[in-house]
Amino acid sequence: MDENVRVVRGRNRIRLGDDDAADVRAHIQQVALEMFIEEGYDKTSLREIAEKLGVTKAALYYHFPTKDDIVRSLIERRIAAVDELLEWAATQSRDERMRLEFLRRYAQLHERMPNENVIRFFERNQTLINTMAAGKQMREQMMRVFEFLVDPAEPLAQQLRRAMAVFTIHASTFILRERPGTERERREAALEVALELMSGASSVAHELVDVLVREHLQWEPEAEQADAGHG
Repeated sequence: MDENVRVVRGRNRIRLGDDDAADVRAHIQQVALEMFIEEGYDKTSLREIAEKLGVTKAALYYHFPTKDDIVRSLIERRIAAVDELLEWAATQSRDERMRLEFLRRYAQLHERMPNENVIRFFERNQTLINTMAAGKQMREQMMRVFEFLVDPAEPLAQQLRRAMAVFTIHASTFILRERPGTERERREAALEVALELMSGASSVAHELVDVLVREHLQWEPEAEQADAGHG
């Protein structure tokens, strides 16, 4: 049996047991994602996922009755995180400094999300994502992100730069993955380019880019902090 899960019985049902249910769900998501990417979403069954986990299908069913529920849980996690950022943004002015700060926080959010398998799965299964209500909600949410960052009164080229700044944060996961350098250096490069795109021709904004990059690098994802602690 997988060392990360155990099977317990309670009230006539078998379920995955753990001191922290969120950890169990995260482990299921991780294993399922790996299988979806390696074998294909349509070709992977709940039974096969359960076998990989070393538990019964009934135990897996307790947390995720269907494969779609696994995918939906990943989307909803992202939606919740971005919603929190948008709620914060709604209380701020939409000046240039705040747009840059929003982008920096968005980069932090992206780093907190699960590993690159999530992004790879989303890219390969757009048809599936588009059929889900949560997928539609995620697209609508991204439009709200663009609405905050992009000023429709600006020249089209500048509007495009601002939109591309967001895509830069996402694309860097794959573009820089095999490049030399540390994870910290790759994050710094991605954020620097994104902030430069966002600032465009604004001389005032350019002066803020270096400051924001330094502030961002003072923050470390929890996983990296843990690794450093064990070094």
